[in-house]
Amino acid sequence: MATAYHNLSEYDINSVPSAEDMKFGIVVSEWNENITAALLHGAEETLKRHGAKPENITIHTVPGSFELIYGSAKFVQSGEVDAVIALGCVVRGDTPHFDYVCAGTTQGIAALNTQGSTPVIFGLITTDTMQQAEDRAGGIHGNKGDECAVTAIKMVNLARKF
Repeated sequence: MATAYHNLSEYDINSVPSAEDMKFGIVVSEWNENITAALLHGAEETLKRHGAKPENITIHTVPGSFELIYGSAKFVQSGEVDAVIALGCVVRGDTPHFDYVCAGTTQGIAALNTQGSTPVIFGLITTDTMQQAEDRAGGIHGNKGDECAVTAIKMVNLARKF
């Protein structure tokens, strides 16, 4: 659903299981740090709000959004987390670089999800302008980090059912 019709931070709190016994890895891009720091804050606070213990949230940074794939893969390979949240931001520029980074990162995260048993949550904001990114990192459209944290909790809960 388009963000214009759905606030990223609004959800039914009763539909989210307790994260008290869950462990999360968050890999966050340093590029566009003004945006990714806000996404990280949203994700961390939402995980804690649903019972995740601070010591069960591990955070690592990577230089850019494309490196989210490698960082996520390392978290999965460690076997020490129940879910990984990958947070990044790519804003369209004047060259096709945007298209390559967005497509490659999307494909890489998708591949991790099909190859393993640890869910990797896609938290890459891809926008035409910095304002659109700000709107999705705690602005008028909520915070994608909140949405990713809720998704991670729900996916760990689903994985445990199998």
